Amino acid sequence: MVDTADAPWMRVARAAGLVDRSGLVRTTIFAEMSALAAQHGAINLGQGFPDDDAPPIVLETAIGAIQAGVNQYPPGRGFADLRQAIAEHQQRFYGLSVDPGTEVLVTAGATEAVAASLLALAGPGDEVITLEPFYDAYAAVIGLSGARHVTIPLSETGFQPTSAAIDAAFSDRTRVIVLNSPHNPTGSILAAEHIERIVALAAKHDAVIVSDEVYEHLVFDGRQHVPVASTPGAAERTLTVSSAAKTFSVTGWKIGWVTGPAALIDAVIAVKQWLTYVNGAPFQGAVAEGLRLPDSFFDELRGTMQRRRDLLATGLTDAGFTIEPTAGSYFIVADGAALGLGDAATSARELAVDPGVVAIPLSSFGQPGGPVSATALRFAFCKADEAIAEAVTRLQSLRR
Repeated sequence: MVDTADAPWMRVARAAGLVDRSGLVRTTIFAEMSALAAQHGAINLGQGFPDDDAPPIVLETAIGAIQAGVNQYPPGRGFADLRQAIAEHQQRFYGLSVDPGTEVLVTAGATEAVAASLLALAGPGDEVITLEPFYDAYAAVIGLSGARHVTIPLSETGFQPTSAAIDAAFSDRTRVIVLNSPHNPTGSILAAEHIERIVALAAKHDAVIVSDEVYEHLVFDGRQHVPVASTPGAAERTLTVSSAAKTFSVTGWKIGWVTGPAALIDAVIAVKQWLTYVNGAPFQGAVAEGLRLPDSFFDELRGTMQRRRDLLATGLTDAGFTIEPTAGSYFIVADGAALGLGDAATSARELAVDPGVVAIPLSSFGQPGGPVSATALRFAFCKADEAIAEAVTRLQSLRR
């Protein structure tokens, strides 16, 4: 039998924390918890997919494209109209000038954009830095690349890092820094002084920043999203990633994009073309329509999600959880220690059965034995008001 201990798929599984002590490979926590939700009729506040549908014009454009026969391979970089719409979006919201011909690439969701970027730019002997907790796909792709995963713990109030932790993460082997703000899973927004410090260190070590900004339109309490690329000194070394999934409630379409300097985009497409090649032809024009929607759409989206955040936050607090403030994204981090809940992985499985609410243990977004809380849970509020209200009612039973 072939030894699989160092096979690429095993590197991925180990990097993502899916290999147990006996060497068995487990399914992801998201698949497990969603299955528990279905089995027990639980309300699924675990996986971050919205209950809402896309704006009618977006759906109608996709349907029209399918009916019109836009069902074959699009151009390798994506349809020109979508790339133009992405460039317009960056200028309209952030004042960033992007050449749609050479500095925009359409991808199979943000995850592929990050994966292609990391596989293009890092390999064995290199180091890739992420924040910790981290979106689990980052660790998996770093494992596939053969690079070493180094983290900056978000250990301070509001899930911020220390300056010392940022400095300690960098070395002469640093090739890529993956940032994610607004942040999944914590809902925090990285403070400007930390971004500036990271940009300066990236320049010192000639490293590339991959900035995952999929929650760019889900920033609350009057704050505005500030792209990493707008930080002085960042644009020439930053790949900015986003997608249609969270903004237009189309997580199943898998239309993402990456923007940045032409030379870096060329490197990413050199890898991306051997992954999915191209993707989502009938959906690309629909996403272009979405990106050109008036400001009122984006304002309403933000207002709806902020209201749902507040509804869930109040309910979790009333149920006895201690919560961390959410500045952006879909997520609230809550700790149930005061309710007698201990290990979060155990608690999440128990809560799925009784009272029937699914959350994800925060520890799933960190390295084994690392700095991530072992008792905190991540709850998603991108759900219908009625679902959140029912989940809150069920969680109230924990106080009895």
